[in-house]
Amino acid sequence: MTIRDREPLNLKTRAPASTHKKVIVVLADKKPVRGYLNPGHLGQCDPIDLLTPDGEHVAVPLARVRSVYFVREFSDDFEPERKVFLSRPKLDGLWVRLRFPDGDTLEGVVPNDLLSLLDNGVQITPPDLNSATDHIFVPRTALSELTVLGVVGIARRRPAAAAAAAQPRLFNE
Repeated sequence: MTIRDREPLNLKTRAPASTHKKVIVVLADKKPVRGYLNPGHLGQCDPIDLLTPDGEHVAVPLARVRSVYFVREFSDDFEPERKVFLSRPKLDGLWVRLRFPDGDTLEGVVPNDLLSLLDNGVQITPPDLNSATDHIFVPRTALSELTVLGVVGIARRRPAAAAAAAQPRLFNE
């Protein structure tokens, strides 16, 4: 038997590491549900598969979700104290205001990428960076309005070396 006759070695035999993050899902009736979920599947599948701290799987329909708070610790003060920026934010991206059907508003910064806004929801960085919440996902069904308040930062430009290489030379030097 030669080396060519053997099957290739499969070096990736372990299961991938868990990617579940601590979240507090706020339902449409403002009732919080604590648990863990995979952020990669958020907004792509309905219902949300939430793993409770007791180890139970709970299926939460996306239509019943008001928002998903990605938190550092499970506590009662997960909502940011400030829901609006006191001045122009320093983070790069689109500064947006979200309005819920009940009239509540929340400001945040989203990446300056229109493809991410075409998903089933919006993922924002809240104004209070020192709160227990890292970022918030709000499904489209929970919003009555999304307003862009400003563009923060500069657009990504091509490096000068790449632009110079694309420029044709007039004279041979």
